[in-house]
Amino acid sequence: MPYTTVLLDLDHTLFDFDAAEEMAFDLTMRAAGIAEPKTVAEPYRRINAELWLGVERGEVRPIDVRTLRFERMFSQLGIDADVAESADLFVRSLGRFGDLYPGARDLLDVLSGRVRLALVTNGLSEVQRARIERLGLGGYFDAIVISSEVDASKPRPEIFDIAFDRLGRPPKDSAVMIGDSLASDIAGGANYGIDTCWYNPHRRTAEAAVTITHEVSSLDQIPALVSN
Repeated sequence: MPYTTVLLDLDHTLFDFDAAEEMAFDLTMRAAGIAEPKTVAEPYRRINAELWLGVERGEVRPIDVRTLRFERMFSQLGIDADVAESADLFVRSLGRFGDLYPGARDLLDVLSGRVRLALVTNGLSEVQRARIERLGLGGYFDAIVISSEVDASKPRPEIFDIAFDRLGRPPKDSAVMIGDSLASDIAGGANYGIDTCWYNPHRRTAEAAVTITHEVSSLDQIPALVSN
């Protein structure tokens, strides 16, 4: 059955998070006195990824990631810089830099008005709201749910409950969750009882335990899933 309700992830699905993060990290580290930011990028990525996994497990609040990643990184590497100043500059820069993936706006143009559309994203409000405003995304969505604003993160069912409430409680069999993350988007949607669509442009191999309804490697394959 074609879907009439679509839940979309933002980072790594519609938005080129990696490019934004690289530019924001470079600027932040240079301000902290690091002449070659690439030399400390790997420790940062590892610490940041561990913290966001904690968010997905419900062990860490998204807002705490804001400073904890730099607190732990600076401590581990012996960097003498102000954690709060670095955290502030980094999140401001994350909101300023980066763009949608090619084809993302075309997808939103096609879906908007044809389906009930929700943006469901794990992230910090100040970062995601800045991106949404800068890129003019707000008008596309009937609901926008950001984990740090609702104190619930994918894959937990609470964030899906909030999205469905804001969409007017559509039937679950009318809905599909689309995203790049098997652990948050796909597992979260499947556990909530809705169909899923794994956006997999790099053609990774899926874990056997994850239930995937659809898989696409290009954003232009998604409109075929929705109603005419």
